[in-house]
Amino acid sequence: MTPPPSVAAVVVLAAGQGTRMRSSTPKVLHALGGRSMLGHVLAATEPLGAGATVVVVGAGRQMVEEHLATVAPSARPVVQAEQRGSGHAAQVALDAIPDVDGAVLIVNGDAPLLRAETVRALVAEHAAAGNALTVLTAEVEDPTGLGRIVRAEGGVRAIVEERDATDDQRAIREINAGVYVGDAAALRGGLGRIGAANDQGELYLTDVLGLLVGEGARVGGVRAEDADDVLGCNDRRELAARRRTLNDRVLGELMRSGVTVVDPQTTWVDVTVTVEADAVLEPGVQLEGGTTVATGAVVGPDTTLVDTAVGPGASVVRSHCLGADIGPEATVGPFSYLRAGTRLARGAKVGAFVETKNVDVGEGSKVPHLSYVGDATIGRGANIGAATVFVNYDGVAKHRTTVGDQVRIGSDTMLVAPVTVGDGAYTAAGSVITSDVPPGAMGVARAPQRNVAGWVRRRRPGTPAAEAAAAAEERDAAPGTDHDQ
Repeated sequence: MTPPPSVAAVVVLAAGQGTRMRSSTPKVLHALGGRSMLGHVLAATEPLGAGATVVVVGAGRQMVEEHLATVAPSARPVVQAEQRGSGHAAQVALDAIPDVDGAVLIVNGDAPLLRAETVRALVAEHAAAGNALTVLTAEVEDPTGLGRIVRAEGGVRAIVEERDATDDQRAIREINAGVYVGDAAALRGGLGRIGAANDQGELYLTDVLGLLVGEGARVGGVRAEDADDVLGCNDRRELAARRRTLNDRVLGELMRSGVTVVDPQTTWVDVTVTVEADAVLEPGVQLEGGTTVATGAVVGPDTTLVDTAVGPGASVVRSHCLGADIGPEATVGPFSYLRAGTRLARGAKVGAFVETKNVDVGEGSKVPHLSYVGDATIGRGANIGAATVFVNYDGVAKHRTTVGDQVRIGSDTMLVAPVTVGDGAYTAAGSVITSDVPPGAMGVARAPQRNVAGWVRRRRPGTPAAEAAAAAEERDAAPGTDHDQ
């Protein structure tokens, strides 16, 4: 396998205000597909193996720096205290790495659709052609408002902004993507000579290209195969559009790999998710974070999985799972809520309207419906009756319940932790179990039933219930009534 082309440094421009987002969150931290915009850019450039990665920060710098420490701790934030344009940002970055020599990639931090293969092709062409600077371009249907790429003699001769373009230049559909790779010395030299004689009084990175061309340096351009790669993101509408495009890409790759996606319009899968061939994603599915879905599993409809593992042949229907481990051939739902630390062994079942947390459910065991199971270990082949509650919290601390193999917990049982129900034991329906139940025993913890005769007639006279009771009493008292039938 051919090793990926490398660069000496990657510079990510992420200092902008992003005012059109109308948000207290810095623009580059808005998320789509399981990563921030900045995270997507860093993921696209990471395979280059750069000796240094510099992220220029400014607006919301503390939030951006904290995010970088989590997603890319080796990246170095550099502060652009005053935002004076892309050229100034690049200059600040290069000043922070004065010893770097060789190719430097410069990319905007709000390009979440940029792919590693596109960046790789740009760097490879730059090295092969021996260029001083190479710019990424794209051909678009409507180039209005974008800088046009003017080519001549096999190279790029200029980037012309629309306000400065002639009619012929406005007809050009190849546009500047704002991604550059250039020789560090050439970039430093050019950035040191560009001026700010423009309406905004800013230093533009595109002006470096003009300087290099004027000096006879070799400047080239590489056209992205997919124009979506170069799309930026400036407001919430564009963020939604980029999110849809990214999701379509993810689902397309999954379907080509053998995953069935029944309704791509309502299925959302993060780029960090893994789904194996022959898995089925029903409509209304959202897979987020580090979720994995194994072959033969069926997820959905209407299911959200976050950081959850679904084993081969398992089924999860209309449920919400966070940090759960669902074993092979296990079944979940409908309407279940599996919280962090839930682990289902092979063939286990968590049924309708069940909530679990920090629980191990053994092979073939069932929690069929209407129950809460928290801080517990359930052995093999056990059955937890409807409306059972594992009472794990005493108001100060959590305690654990242990249920053995082949146990039968009767409906409406309260298991007050810490407590153990031994192998093969039973609990009677309606019991409140506060002491251990030995193996093979029946735990019964409920008061004897007491019937107060005539209570409704005395305390609820004139009500429909009293009338029904009176009619029944008259019927039962009628001659010839056989109460033994």
